[in-house]
Amino acid sequence: MKTDLLEIDVMTGRMPAFQACLSEIATLRISVFREYPYLYAGSLAYEEAYLATYSQSPESFAVLVRDGIRIVGVSTGLPLLQEADAFQQPFRAEGIDVREIFYCGESVLLPDYRGRGTYRTFMARREAHARALGFGVMALCGVIRACDHLARPSGYRSLDPVWLHFGYTPQPKLRAYLAWPEVPDHKSSVKALQFWLKRL
Repeated sequence: MKTDLLEIDVMTGRMPAFQACLSEIATLRISVFREYPYLYAGSLAYEEAYLATYSQSPESFAVLVRDGIRIVGVSTGLPLLQEADAFQQPFRAEGIDVREIFYCGESVLLPDYRGRGTYRTFMARREAHARALGFGVMALCGVIRACDHLARPSGYRSLDPVWLHFGYTPQPKLRAYLAWPEVPDHKSSVKALQFWLKRL
């Protein structure tokens, strides 16, 4: 499928085509998440290990956006039950059955390719995949940053209104806590991420 001259590839984790792209996807994630609000100073080795969870799952899902042969965006998801315990624990603590939830791992797109409606494609394809698997709830999460954070760039626009537009609602009681190194000093610290849910 082509959208505004971009090629859209839809695949599941165990497809050889997806596994062949893991290093390129890892590099893309590092580039995009280096931006505010994540400020992630990631490593290729860590990213490839993280993505291995997706490549080993027959139920995981990925939407790849290509400009020619170059991957410029990716959106992933998999059953929450297959994610790391740090993502499952907030739900278990609230008595929510993680087996009923499909988790949206990330949607990343290089800056030059934003504003073309690709995010809408990401959302629609992930939700269709989750429905086909029988899931009734979608979950995604985002890092919580103070409004006066020193690294917040002028003109920064939060994704919160976008998620609300697509029917997701914030869940203040559902928060995961993860540590990662930040730019520019590469010091690691724990951050809170809030979940958003949508019933299909």
